Formats: sequence, structure tokens, C-alpha cells
Amino acid sequence: MKLNWAERWVVNNPLRVIQQRLEMRWLRKNSNLKPGAVVLEVGCGRGAGAGLILREFHPAVLQPMDLDIEMIRKARNYLSPELGRKISFYVGDILRLPYKDEALDAVFGFGVLHHIPNWQSGLLEIARVLKTGGTYFLEEIYPSLYQNFITKHILLHPRENRFLSQGLKQALIAVNLHLENSLELPKIGILGISIKGADR
Repeated sequence: MKLNWAERWVVNNPLRVIQQRLEMRWLRKNSNLKPGAVVLEVGCGRGAGAGLILREFHPAVLQPMDLDIEMIRKARNYLSPELGRKISFYVGDILRLPYKDEALDAVFGFGVLHHIPNWQSGLLEIARVLKTGGTYFLEEIYPSLYQNFITKHILLHPRENRFLSQGLKQALIAVNLHLENSLELPKIGILGISIKGADR
């Protein structure tokens, strides 16, 4: 799902970058992901998260993708030429990731799943492309933030098949992703680190 003008403003404002910087430090502190990993960022937006992933995690390969070509253009211009040379941006769909099974060490998703009508299929794709022992770093918000009486008229989000805390956690387990660590504000959102378990 592509963003409307209001959602683009929300995800591209300077306060969002400060928030992501704090979140990334927490993720780094609580993760065992080693430098040199092969990493995907889904829904990369203007590229702020990609720059932070590079600085904090030092992956060997970082491939940020977004469904919206305008966001990819912004991302290529947002990062310095030096950082930009270390990243391969592309337009793609989270429901059809162009990777073989168990190809990636980590996937990052900052506020992506709640934009997808069939978010469970997106989660299944993320689990498919992660190696056993791979990490899914997620930040998600719950409907009280984007479907309240004000925001539901401004922000563009699916209205059906939404998740709250318990539903998201059950969906992670269903695709063999185990939430190892998280920060959660009830009814607001979650920042979490999930590890893909061995095949059952």
C-alpha cells in the first residue's frame, strides 16, 4: 500500500528520524546480529532507516526496498554518496520478495505491516527469506493511533484485518518467528526482535 501525502509527512519529518535513531540503538544493544550480515529493509521510505542500519549494524549487504518509486528516489538522494554506494535500493513488494528461501540474515521493518491489507502474508514472506536463526527487527503501531476519530480521515490505512498486540504475537509464532525481546506500549505499538526458529 502506497502512502498518501499526510502519511509521507509523518514518516519523513525530523522527529521521526530522532525516534528511529533511539529505536535503532535499542535494537543494536539487544541484538546478536554480527557485522557482515546480509540485510533487507522492507518499506524503507526516504532512506533514514537504511542509513541508521548501516551505522549501527555494519552489514556487508543492505538492500532497502519500497513499493513506492517516489520513496526510492527520495532515499537515493537522502543519503550521502559514500553511504549510498554501500546500499542497493529497489522497488519491490513485501508480498513477493525476490529472494530464495533462507537467504537473509536479517529483515528490518519500521511501521510497515500495518499498511498491508494482508499483513499475515507479508509476515510469511519475511519468515520465508530469513535464515534459521535470522532476525526480524520490527516496529509497529496499533489501530488506536491510525484509526482514531482524527487520523482515520487523514491517514491512508486498511480498515479491515488489523492487529493488536496479541494478534501480532500469535501471527509471529505461526510463521516460526519468536519474539525474543520487545518494548511495548499497550494500545500504542511495539518495538521487537524476533528470531526465526528451526523448521518444525
